[in-house]
Amino acid sequence: MAQKTANQLRIIGGDWRSRRFVFPDALGLRPTPDRVRETLFNWLAAVTPGARVLDPFAGSGALLLEALSRGAGPALAFDLNAQAANALRGHLQALGCAQAEVRQTDALQALAKPAATPFDLVFLDPPFGQDLLEPACATLEAQGWLAADAWIYTESETQPSRLSLPATWQLHREKKTGNVHYALWHRQA
Repeated sequence: MAQKTANQLRIIGGDWRSRRFVFPDALGLRPTPDRVRETLFNWLAAVTPGARVLDPFAGSGALLLEALSRGAGPALAFDLNAQAANALRGHLQALGCAQAEVRQTDALQALAKPAATPFDLVFLDPPFGQDLLEPACATLEAQGWLAADAWIYTESETQPSRLSLPATWQLHREKKTGNVHYALWHRQA
C-alpha cells in the first residue's frame, strides 16, 4: 500500500480520476476530505456537467478540480495565499485545463464588485474562525454572482440551521463529519 503524503489530494471522479496533487502548507487550509467530496458530487451529479463554477476560497483546489473533472466549466477561483493560488494554477496547467481562471485576491473584496456573469455552482469553504462565510453569502447574493437557480455548497463550524443566509437559499441536504458541517443550498429567486 502506498504511503499517503502530507498535503496531497486525489481527484476521486470524472476524467481526471485518481490524479494526485500536492498543495502547500498554509494557515487555515482544510481540503475537503475524499468522503465528503464523494457525497457532495453524488448530490450534484445532475448539476455539475456544464455548470459555471465559482470557488471564492479555493485553497487546495480540491472542490474546483473535482467539479472540472466531472464536466463543469468555465470556472473562477480566488485565493488570498500566493502559494495556494500558484499551486492550483500549476495543477490546472498539468491537466491541460484552460477553462478555469485562478486569481490571487481577497475573496470578500473580489465578491464586493458586481459579477460579470452569474455562476451555477458555488463552493464556500472559507478558513474557520474568521467569520467569512455569512458575509460571503450575503455579498454573492447582493452583487449578482448567483444564477437564478444556483447551487451553493457550504462548510462551516456552525450547524446550517444556525447560519444567517439569504432568504432565497433553501437547504437541500446537510451532513456533519467530525466538527465540520457541510450543506448544499439551492437558490430559488
